Amino acid sequence: MLVIMKDHASAADVQHVVDLLHEAGAESHLSQGEVKSIIGVIGDREVIYSLELEGLPGVEQVIRVLKPFKLVSRDFQPDDTVVRVGSSAIGGGAFGVIAGPCSIESEAQMLETARAVKAAGATMLRGGAFKPRTSPYAFQGMGVDGLKLLRAAGDSVGLPVVTEVLDVRDAAVVAEYADVLQVGARNMQNFMMLDELGTMRKPILLKRGLSATIEELLSAAEYVLKGGNRDVILCERGIRTFETYTRNTLDLAAVAALKSLTHLPVIADPSHATGRRDLIAPMARAAIAAGADGLMIEVHPDPEHARCDGPQSLTPGDFEALMGDLKPRISVEGRTLGAGS
Repeated sequence: MLVIMKDHASAADVQHVVDLLHEAGAESHLSQGEVKSIIGVIGDREVIYSLELEGLPGVEQVIRVLKPFKLVSRDFQPDDTVVRVGSSAIGGGAFGVIAGPCSIESEAQMLETARAVKAAGATMLRGGAFKPRTSPYAFQGMGVDGLKLLRAAGDSVGLPVVTEVLDVRDAAVVAEYADVLQVGARNMQNFMMLDELGTMRKPILLKRGLSATIEELLSAAEYVLKGGNRDVILCERGIRTFETYTRNTLDLAAVAALKSLTHLPVIADPSHATGRRDLIAPMARAAIAAGADGLMIEVHPDPEHARCDGPQSLTPGDFEALMGDLKPRISVEGRTLGAGS
């Protein structure tokens, strides 16, 4: 349920509604704009309906929301959420580019990559320290040692860092080193982890699951917002279809649909979506045209010898050329690279 307050409703009127909901055992989540306040309500519907909130001072309308997600909906918050990470931002006109290797392998690799992507215009540095691999015999990542290398590399060039939380038991230690905590596709519906991340005050990058619907992705994000963490970035990274030419299928329609359904920023990952470095550039351009608020792109100084995802990784030179092509397109679409409006 959403309680829409009248334009310029007094703070006392808003607080009165919140107090009544609390007394009825309901949760309230307040979204305040310059003119209008909206209260998202979660709880026993029959009890809430019995309060007859429409008749209270300052209340304009009560909307019964039938969607399984509420807090992430544009009905709850019409204006775009801007997720700020250090001096960078994503959403609300700010375009982010997160770049770096799939896996952290060495200090030299991370420093070289960090310097290259920073110079080319990336706004955040990525790298995997804990790697979920299909084969138990594949490289699983460097763990905490990798986190330290990622943090040092990011600090050396002044870029915020993004890395994946693989296990809820590792969330606290990853949060010590990372500026943004990534939830990978395989963990999108790990509800215990989502609950834990909702209590943290770090931005969350939530990747869409391999076979997840748009509604399921938004419901997963709802878990994080319900816990109190409003800084969530959604990522379309390709879904599994019958196509085998590409690693996955980049669902560009989902980018456009999500932009209309939710106030949360939406980015695309053409690296994992295609699995082919020759397709990253056209899919990056298409994602910008579809309305994406950012991109996540894999970059490695020596893709042929990468321990993970070499075929979908750009060289630093390739990434520099791509950014040169994308920057004017980002501007034409009315967005600013890295800085919020």
